[in-house]
Amino acid sequence: MACNIYTVGERVKKEAIILLNMGGPNNLNEVEMFLKNMFADKNILTMKSNLVRKMVGGLIVFNRAESSQEIYRELGGKSPIVGHTKKLVAKLQERVGEGCVVDFAMRYTPPFATEVIERLESENIDKIYLIPLYPQFSTTTTKSSLEDFEEAYHKSGGNALLIEKKHFFENESYNKAVIQRIKEAVGDAIYRDFDIIFSAHGLPQKIVDAGDVYEKHINRHVAILKEMMEHENMDFHDVHLAYQSKVGPLAWLQPSLEEKLKTVRNRGVVIFPIAFTIDNSETDFELGVEYKEIAEELGFKEYRVCKCPNDSDLFVDALVEIYEKMQ
Repeated sequence: MACNIYTVGERVKKEAIILLNMGGPNNLNEVEMFLKNMFADKNILTMKSNLVRKMVGGLIVFNRAESSQEIYRELGGKSPIVGHTKKLVAKLQERVGEGCVVDFAMRYTPPFATEVIERLESENIDKIYLIPLYPQFSTTTTKSSLEDFEEAYHKSGGNALLIEKKHFFENESYNKAVIQRIKEAVGDAIYRDFDIIFSAHGLPQKIVDAGDVYEKHINRHVAILKEMMEHENMDFHDVHLAYQSKVGPLAWLQPSLEEKLKTVRNRGVVIFPIAFTIDNSETDFELGVEYKEIAEELGFKEYRVCKCPNDSDLFVDALVEIYEKMQ
């Protein structure tokens, strides 16, 4: 399979696939930038007043900057998200061929949309396929990333056609990639010795109440994966859904992962980060370190965290299928 190359007038035109994600610090100096950009996002802090958002965001950054730096220090001084994404882009580029440009843009840290758009200017791009790397749609992730790229592209004066993908949790190849990661985490162990918890990044309840479909997509995704696991004879003791990463005093989606761990059979547990396609601080540190400590305190004999699909061949298959269906 290769991207389309065609002639418009007398000029050869190409297509581009741009993968979008939230990003993560490339070094410790970018931690504050990451937090500032995140909490300046009107899709994250939804108050109507820009002044109030700036004040609240500034307070959050002040309170979290030092602890966040320590997290990334523990991860080797940077987020793993950019490295994994570069490998995914390279594999996807190899699959679609040189006639198509494959690149990625991050929402809160480099490479920003403006940088990627500058690289596209010399490529005679006629169509840009935007694929946010969030399986489920949310205003806080998918909408934010799409708006960010599209605003930057229109400001640049570009005239390529922008084509969006808003969610892909129903894609079979993607879900096979998820199942593969779960199997890798269980290994030669007995499935019945484990419960599995699909851990989704949390969201303030008020955002869901305002019409965000994220929770509905998460529930449907868990149902799909549960059926696939049954078909594969992956007979876990039980299947659960929980939400992680709560910040601040507002009510968030329930149950929290910490509360869920208290109610799960105290034996073995496998965690799959269902809202993430690429490993990052929330998977490697929050799930891999912080919640592991909680599980050990609760007496779990086994606590295992699945890797995200990252640059798996099945995920590349899924992205190719997504691109083809967008045409």
